[in-house]
Amino acid sequence: MSDYMFMLENHLTSAQNRVVAEVQRVAAEANVHLFLTGGAVRDMFGGFPIRDLDFTLEGPALKLAKSIADNLGAEVVYSDASRKITELVSPEGVTFEISMARTEKYTKTGAKPQVAPATIHEDLRRRDFTINAIALSLNRASRGLLVDPVNGMGDLQSKEIRSTNSYVFYASPVRLLRLTRFRVRMGFTIAERTVSQIRNAREAQAEEHITREELLRELRQAANEPNIADLLQAWDEDGVLKLVTPGLKGEALNIATFQKLQKFRESLPFGLDLGGDQAAVFFALIAENLAAKDKAAVADLDSAHSPSWLKLATRAAKLEKEIAAPSMQKASKIYALLSNAPGEQITYLALRSTQRVVQERIKNYLTKHVPAAQEITDLQVIEAGYTLGTPKFERAKADMIAKRLDARPKKPEPEAEIA
Repeated sequence: MSDYMFMLENHLTSAQNRVVAEVQRVAAEANVHLFLTGGAVRDMFGGFPIRDLDFTLEGPALKLAKSIADNLGAEVVYSDASRKITELVSPEGVTFEISMARTEKYTKTGAKPQVAPATIHEDLRRRDFTINAIALSLNRASRGLLVDPVNGMGDLQSKEIRSTNSYVFYASPVRLLRLTRFRVRMGFTIAERTVSQIRNAREAQAEEHITREELLRELRQAANEPNIADLLQAWDEDGVLKLVTPGLKGEALNIATFQKLQKFRESLPFGLDLGGDQAAVFFALIAENLAAKDKAAVADLDSAHSPSWLKLATRAAKLEKEIAAPSMQKASKIYALLSNAPGEQITYLALRSTQRVVQERIKNYLTKHVPAAQEITDLQVIEAGYTLGTPKFERAKADMIAKRLDARPKKPEPEAEIA
């Protein structure tokens, strides 16, 4: 195994490793060249948590994506037949993308590209920024081989974002928003020539060609950013939030609440992912201070999901009553309730609940109960005589966690007196 593969496996969660293994298996059986690309490779070498997995195939990506979805029981959340892209979510919540290695030629700003199959080198060269144009081979004969045709590794080391060519922002203007998202998240500087390209694209009003679909996808990506308040402030300074709705500015932007959200995410124990529909929290907070007309515009933009975030406060209120109930005295009861509660409702209550007991119990769940529960491993349950994957195993593990949570802390033994 190459050092890069060892590094990758140690950066991934067990659920992500299972997805990588299944994609590799299907691609190998189809005799198709497979590469890990984009954000996963960038974040691995940049020292950031790997959030999503992007796989690029030199072959029939849509066909293989269907096989992978069937084998993993994954849900298809987005598909683009022209670009041969499929985005999926595994049953364990891992987001990953299967795409065809391709070239894209644009006839005018913001137009749909002319797509053609390509090699991995050609695919990487047509991407947006050099730090996103690195690939790691997952093929049997070359597993762990790095492909870096535009020196993305050099820019990662110098902490700089550089475009791959002069037409990046004209071909796909949504990259103007995406670049700011990367800059805020990673704290990188922007290369001088790229700054000039941004200025030229903005003077040509390239952002006016961003489609509603592209804008929505970028906003939903932003919903999970750790530095969400900083990102919104940066977008506000760039003057691009008017693309969402003209009233999304000033006090209506609700920055104070997003700052609370940012601090809440920073306070979570390392590696803890609340899951759920965090985009619902994002849009609920975006719309909170907007005038009726602007709120309706946001709901129309996100029409497929707006029912979930428009009702978030009402649904979270029901959970709030359950958390505050007098019967919720034991740690095991709080853990059982919140470990099965939607993550977006927990996040919303952490920001909006005015009840001290609710805030304390959520804090204890996140900082004490979850870490304590993680101390009970599957191996311990197996050693107790239960078979992994059976209902009895799950019940036994739940009982062991409950006992661990409700156990009284041992009193420290008194120090022996020195004669």
